[in-house]
Amino acid sequence: MNLETSDNGFTLSIEGRAILTHRPESPCLFVGKGHERMDMYRGNFDIEDYVIERSPLTHAEISGNAIAFSTAPGQPTRVVLTIKDNHILFDAKDPAINRVWLRLVTEEPEHVWGGGEQMSYLDMRGRRFPMWTSEPGVGRDKSTEITWKADVTGKSGGDYYNTNYPQPTYLTSRRIAVHVETTAYSVFDFRNADFHEVEIWAVPERIELFAASTFVDLVGQLSSRFGRQPILPDWVYGGAIIGLKDGENSFTRLEKFRAAGVKVSGLWCEDWVGLRHTSFGARLFWDWQANEQRYPGLKDKIKDLRDDGIRFLGYVNPYLCVDGPLFPIAEAAGYFATDSEGKTALVDFGEFDCGVVDFTNPAASAWFAEEVIGKNMLDYGLSGWMADFGEYLPIDVNLSNGIDAKLMHNAWPTLWAEVNAKAVESRNLTGDALFFMRAGFTGVQAHCPLLWGGDQSVDFSRHDGLVTVMSGALSSGLLGNAYHHSDIGGYTSLFGNVRTAELIMRWSEMAAFTPVMRSHEGNRPKDNLQIDQDPEVLGHFARMTQVYVHLAPYLKALSQEAADTGLPAQRPLFLHYESDVTTYTIQDAYLYGADLLVAPVWQAGELARNLYLPKGDCWVHVWSGEVFDGGADVSVAAPFGKPAVFYRQGSSFTDLFAGLAHL
Repeated sequence: MNLETSDNGFTLSIEGRAILTHRPESPCLFVGKGHERMDMYRGNFDIEDYVIERSPLTHAEISGNAIAFSTAPGQPTRVVLTIKDNHILFDAKDPAINRVWLRLVTEEPEHVWGGGEQMSYLDMRGRRFPMWTSEPGVGRDKSTEITWKADVTGKSGGDYYNTNYPQPTYLTSRRIAVHVETTAYSVFDFRNADFHEVEIWAVPERIELFAASTFVDLVGQLSSRFGRQPILPDWVYGGAIIGLKDGENSFTRLEKFRAAGVKVSGLWCEDWVGLRHTSFGARLFWDWQANEQRYPGLKDKIKDLRDDGIRFLGYVNPYLCVDGPLFPIAEAAGYFATDSEGKTALVDFGEFDCGVVDFTNPAASAWFAEEVIGKNMLDYGLSGWMADFGEYLPIDVNLSNGIDAKLMHNAWPTLWAEVNAKAVESRNLTGDALFFMRAGFTGVQAHCPLLWGGDQSVDFSRHDGLVTVMSGALSSGLLGNAYHHSDIGGYTSLFGNVRTAELIMRWSEMAAFTPVMRSHEGNRPKDNLQIDQDPEVLGHFARMTQVYVHLAPYLKALSQEAADTGLPAQRPLFLHYESDVTTYTIQDAYLYGADLLVAPVWQAGELARNLYLPKGDCWVHVWSGEVFDGGADVSVAAPFGKPAVFYRQGSSFTDLFAGLAHL
């Protein structure tokens, strides 16, 4: 980095690209005080800030690599920024400061991506994005009836910026990246044409800066910083993971899938722990051990499945229900977060209470990793699981490490991922056992081997349907998350919104061109169409699993590339076509590796797909063999079973891709 001074200010740049500019009339740093209000209701948050002070630090004095900021010449220094390597270190001299606003350089036109897993907008330019892990919400669009109903009935409608996985990191079309090292609530504001503003509800530890000559190199730097996943387990390439929660009948239904020609790699039964019946319907029993009343002889059946080439997966989250046998063990050992009276803090999940296992307590983390995941799950025979609810840490509990829960809330998903990863590592199963998470924050990449897109609505809606999964995969992939997938057919069914056969089939088509195919019965299985209930849907699903298995050699190559370079399997078009600015805002199509371009149908009733092909290559339509020049908008037929997929002419995988037309 280079710090260039002038008579009345300075410019800080990296690799010749300006990052901060400061003049008394346009300061780059503001500090002050605020008092926040945060209300949590089952993972949803209502947050506002009362700003007591916001002062521009107009005066800057530079000494070596340190910059001392004050409100005016002769006034006390309030903050010192120190430039070290590619970091900007913060040192607040005024202990009362709990709000920081930093303005970073933008050069129009500039595109901005990242922010963790962003479901609505891949290009974040022109919008404001809070960085706070939470439930994403139902509908996520304040103009829709379903979001309004969710807000009225459960404070759960959400908005475009709500996400399970935020991360205070962004990269821009200037080929630079900025990371804020903090767990505090923060906001990325990209609405101003003159600057990007980062707001932080604490004094951050540092700002980290990255620069590269290409997007590929920049993504590689970020994946090295945050962590890289192991290669995908070999068993995954065998087909889809079938999600069923029907007790022992799940095994019978699995055979129906197989008889229809479905390629199967795993059976996922989240109800392996048994059910709790409430007025809201059947819920899982949150105690994390096999329930052999619901699944008689489960351990032997898991072994039989494995002998037949199929793995068994389950479910776990970081809570323990008060009426389960694990709760008193954890409470006696002091493993739970506590309330203001020093007692076990209980969280109401709707007619049952749970304790929060305190992962800031090393003994509690070790116990959960060994006794719960290690013995009850891995030793029992599970090869994977959904690791749910990482975004649910209540903000009013007391934790073992003494840090305010408001500062630990964002860190919680990473701690939860680490617990799961340590359990897997303890059995020497890293790269074989596969757990997947929806929640995340900085550093989750180093522990979680697979993301899933959370709880989309069972529809084609713009902000909560099928199309959002693509944006989520692309945004998170730029920050070092190589593998992403989703619930085929969506999950959330509320207010009469139910799945259609068309939705399941279109979702299956997209999933065939992602690292993992996994189905889900949704939150209301009996109200929604299931894959095995409709012969046409089942046959279509079988064909798409055959497409997935056919592409296994290519996916294996992508998996190795991810381990070697940090490049994700699903990539924005601009990652390999950075000279083609048209690609910078495309989020409803993606590159699958460097050689496949996938443009799923994501709107109801469509049998053709309009899309843009990047310039610089010719593209071959996999189903017809027709060759198209890049740099143009095209329209192709997209009947069921033949989504708009193209391969790059001259690819070393040409024979493999051409073979798709014969399946």
